[in-house]
Amino acid sequence: MIKLIKIFFIIKFGVFLLFFQTVNAKEKIKIGLLIPMTGSSKEIGQSIIKAVSLAVKDIDNDTIEIYPKDTASRPNQALKSAFELKQMGIKVVIGPVFYESLTYLDEMKDLTFLSLTNKTLDLPKNVISAGINSTSQFKTIKKFLEKNNIEKTIFLTPIQEYEFEIKKGMKDSKIKIFKEYDYNTDPTKLTKQIEEITKYKIRKQNLEDEITRIKNSNEPNKEKKIKRLEKRYTIGNLNFDAVVIADFDESLKSVTTSLLYTDVKPKNKHFITLNQWFNESLLNETDIQPIYYPSINKENFNDYKIKYFNAFNEDPSHLSLLSYDLLGLVYYLSLGSDLSNLNKLFKKQNSFKGKIGIFDIKNNKINHRLNFYKIDEKELIKIF
Repeated sequence: MIKLIKIFFIIKFGVFLLFFQTVNAKEKIKIGLLIPMTGSSKEIGQSIIKAVSLAVKDIDNDTIEIYPKDTASRPNQALKSAFELKQMGIKVVIGPVFYESLTYLDEMKDLTFLSLTNKTLDLPKNVISAGINSTSQFKTIKKFLEKNNIEKTIFLTPIQEYEFEIKKGMKDSKIKIFKEYDYNTDPTKLTKQIEEITKYKIRKQNLEDEITRIKNSNEPNKEKKIKRLEKRYTIGNLNFDAVVIADFDESLKSVTTSLLYTDVKPKNKHFITLNQWFNESLLNETDIQPIYYPSINKENFNDYKIKYFNAFNEDPSHLSLLSYDLLGLVYYLSLGSDLSNLNKLFKKQNSFKGKIGIFDIKNNKINHRLNFYKIDEKELIKIF
């Protein structure tokens, strides 16, 4: 018996779960790797190479052979490198990393590419998107909303290059939308837009009118009532229960700050966003807490980070975790099928479990069953 990757599989109800064990193998498994090895993104490429080498080490023999090629984050170079892999008889490739590098890969019809992009629109037929796509994220948010009987949710989408990916994810997830708004990320325009969405000026005027009314009335204890009102910023109920902000980093913080300015508080309305990859800077933003988001399994990610750090004395990129799992997936699929038929396998419905969590495969797409987290009082809390 030849010792390979520590994997075994269970088939039940069409679900494949990957675990660790020893198995038999007879042939070499050649896998291409299309990554940026030069240029501004070469550090990401280096991290992916290390992650794949870590996976090969876990396999613990020479059955799997990895052939890295440079994309330089350019479509022409990605095509050239893909052609070189094809000439070597390779059928399956992990990568490219970036959506832009996929442009000409439909010309390589004999190759199947497991790209690390999370974009799913207008992909070549021989490319499977393996990133954490918007559909996976909205399905997880939908689960949270339904569990908590949250009926009225508004959705805020930035006018960015990924805007249509967001809208596709909302549609595919069949999430219930109360109202949907697009916003300009320009700070000089953002606050005004949020004011309009939250009807801030009307609610502020309501407060001023109420203070005036009480001042001119004969109500008992009116001075106390006025002092109490003067501590407020607005009066009037908001007609939504939660807000989903499809944004990241400083732009996300700008939107939440604008919501606070318009007297919309996370203690009263659920603030929900997309996968933040456990951005630690959010832990210190106490004014916008609690804030919720879907993501991969944090415990598994921490275990992987420790393994990676012990091997290379540095922290991994989150994309390297994806590549680590994809190598295990390709190996698993190779056990029961010729890799030249891999594209057909991705058209069937099945699932597998990796470090990142459970993946569902159907119609050349990979969706992820994500966990859901809350940041509150500077702590990250797993909801489910």
